[in-house]
Amino acid sequence: MPQPPADLVITGCTVLVHDDQERIGSIGFEEDAAIVVRDGVVESVTTAAAVVDLPAAERLDARGQVALPGLINCHTHAPMVALRGLAEDLPTEEWFNDVVWPVESNLTEKDVELGARLACAEMIRGGVTCFADHYFSMDAVAAVVAECGIRAHLGEAYFSSQGPQGREKSVEFALRHRGGADGRITTALAPHAPYTVDDADLAATAELARDHGLPVHIHASENRDQADTSLARHGVTPIDVLERTGILDTDVLIAHGTGILDRDLPVLQRAGGRTAVATAPRGYLKFAWPTTTPLRALHDIGIPVGLATDGAASNNSLDVWESMALTALVQKSTTGDPRWLTSRQALHHAMLQSARAVGLGDAVGSIAPGRRADLVLVDLTGPHTQPVHDLAATLVHSARSSDVRTTIVDGRILMRDRELLTIDVPAVVGELGERLPALVDRGHGRRIQEYDT
Repeated sequence: MPQPPADLVITGCTVLVHDDQERIGSIGFEEDAAIVVRDGVVESVTTAAAVVDLPAAERLDARGQVALPGLINCHTHAPMVALRGLAEDLPTEEWFNDVVWPVESNLTEKDVELGARLACAEMIRGGVTCFADHYFSMDAVAAVVAECGIRAHLGEAYFSSQGPQGREKSVEFALRHRGGADGRITTALAPHAPYTVDDADLAATAELARDHGLPVHIHASENRDQADTSLARHGVTPIDVLERTGILDTDVLIAHGTGILDRDLPVLQRAGGRTAVATAPRGYLKFAWPTTTPLRALHDIGIPVGLATDGAASNNSLDVWESMALTALVQKSTTGDPRWLTSRQALHHAMLQSARAVGLGDAVGSIAPGRRADLVLVDLTGPHTQPVHDLAATLVHSARSSDVRTTIVDGRILMRDRELLTIDVPAVVGELGERLPALVDRGHGRRIQEYDT
């Protein structure tokens, strides 16, 4: 019996591929290739000539473009795009206590929904096909994800100051939305950080994670001050706290980790669960933090490091492409070694390492048979990307997120030739603008939490 037509055939592109072992830096490119998609999955990567007569419901001519696995934003707070540019040129403590946490006390579910919608539009246009979000009112974010077609790893954040109901709400959200949006939503428990969630709550979270088979997404050792303060006050680092409370016996995604010390490395290495770190270098530079995520040391002990942007309130951008370039440059600067990271290594962190960091290493992060069809088409014909001597270097250091022409998730085209197909941006911006005066008011004197590290 003849097969029914493929859902989508992309022809004439150059495809980024990994070797069979998917090792870091083991990236190659196949020219004049074709990608066949069926039921949201990559069926084959073959030659353009091989699919000339293949029946397909839809065909994309991608001559002159490069097909890459979609980028993954491994740690962000999507709705915080509503606060973009509100808290500028401030030290971390003032940023939290004087601006962000007072404003967040005003948040409504509608604010979160509109912020998430605008963030998803920005990420889709920037070639992001999946994001890991850690915020409040996450039912609204899940609804936006389901509607706009992107993939997401979501967690309802909580502080111990909320009492037991904060933790309970995080668990209820994770269980209710796990596998949602036709499988595009995965979930995690989301305690905020060791400095806002006490040991009892962290231990209870670890137990709940094990009981329900859920991962944990948490900020820890975000910066060196947090590590030093924790040592001075308690005699342990934030990473030690994750170990003694059992969090490291779960699958855990640690946001930032620029304060990870040498003494923390053996602790992370003996973790009982899958441990990963998300790095968002633009924000660290903006806050003038003296250290960055120690990628080389983490690589040496087998800890995957995914790329992230953090929220746009601190980073001003949800551009993972920029995070990829900055990660490579900052690592060269901090290690004093121009050979680390290479462009191929940076691409590996942006794709497979990021997929592993959010627990999706078997599903996305590579364009290969059996993987979900999450991919982007990038146009390198602009003057800023020509000529091409080293395609990997061109992608990392010359190309921009605006060079992404088409974004596809689960085989569905979300952006075609720079046109967003699932989100009405002007309508979102207009409605959000009407709500901003009430959102940014700080005259009430409230804040949702105190930053004291």
